[in-house]
Amino acid sequence: MNDSRLLPLEPEPRSVAEARTWVVEQLTAMGRADLADSARLGLSELVTNAILHGAPPILVRIGGTPTHPRVEVHDASTMPPAARDLRDEARLLATVGRGLSIVAMYSTSWGADIAGDGKVVWFEPAAEPATGPVADPADGVSGRVSPAPGEIFDLSERLDAMAAPDDASDLRVRVVLVGLPVRIFARYQIWYEELRRELRLLALNHGVDYPLASELTELTLRSAQEHRHSRGLERLDAAVASGLDRVDVDCRVPDTMPATMGRLRELLEEADAFCRAQRLLSMEPDAQQQELRAWYHGEFERQGRGEEPLPWPDGYDVAASRT
Repeated sequence: MNDSRLLPLEPEPRSVAEARTWVVEQLTAMGRADLADSARLGLSELVTNAILHGAPPILVRIGGTPTHPRVEVHDASTMPPAARDLRDEARLLATVGRGLSIVAMYSTSWGADIAGDGKVVWFEPAAEPATGPVADPADGVSGRVSPAPGEIFDLSERLDAMAAPDDASDLRVRVVLVGLPVRIFARYQIWYEELRRELRLLALNHGVDYPLASELTELTLRSAQEHRHSRGLERLDAAVASGLDRVDVDCRVPDTMPATMGRLRELLEEADAFCRAQRLLSMEPDAQQQELRAWYHGEFERQGRGEEPLPWPDGYDVAASRT
């Protein structure tokens, strides 16, 4: 997919300057030049960290909404970022090596989102930096400014902490996915994971403004937990990893999963309208991805009602990316 808000970078020093120029251009075109200086300085640190401590591929992306834009740096390492002790004023005043301290000073919020294929370190640039020494509640000095604390989200750890579905030890619903288009599904998965992260961060930072984001975030976590407690869906994961065209998947899932998949489909369709209204900077799914989503979710819903499986009704070639 050709996305103008996505910048691939080589893991070399000149990429830092390329990223700085790009983010200023993007925010200016969006009408948010007021955030350009903070975005430029924060992004310099994140790209430097990705080059030194991350793993390629490295991508920079603008996410969020025009009202609350977010700058992201993606890399393939799952090692979480580590912040320095911000109470050490000498480090704050140093000219180099400040890393995430700089990101915190020039953001209203920041953090990292870690999944199996790597991490995204993100921040929402501030119109004005948090200047001055960092607050220490014990020192009794008023008028000091504290940079925004970071928020680290690890999907696997979150799922480990969630309670298992009530029927996890007695998987009662059989779902058969006949002729599932593997490469189309893999492309849809990329879109879905991007949207999942987008909505989680909107819910985290601006949940009152975007109630859809909060409900969808909880539902995507519930769906991931139900997938984890299913049997047979690992065949689909193996087919994606092998690059197959098609696969038949015979699985047993928690009896709550058909209802979850149905409600998730409804909310994802609402999110499409959200994208079309340009309130969300992520692109909506194309026609092929929407067809795949309707069939895939629909099979869980239908077979949860006791209906017979229906095979994938279309071809297996991946549609051309939109420009």
